[in-house]
Amino acid sequence: MAYANDIRTVAPASTGSFGGVFKTVAERYARYRVYRETVAELSGLSDRDLSDLGLSRASIRAVAHTAAYGG
Repeated sequence: MAYANDIRTVAPASTGSFGGVFKTVAERYARYRVYRETVAELSGLSDRDLSDLGLSRASIRAVAHTAAYGG
């Protein structure tokens, strides 16, 4: 006589994943902070300084987004 056992164990969704969620939130906050700081720093520059960098006021948010989030 043959017996087949099919026992599956599933960890609760909250076990171990809270650390991952916290890490993700921390990473997103850190990137957003880089974005905000970049916008603040570039906004503080004069139009001439921005021009020297090859930027305009209209491109500040796009440049900050690229700096914080890449690509």
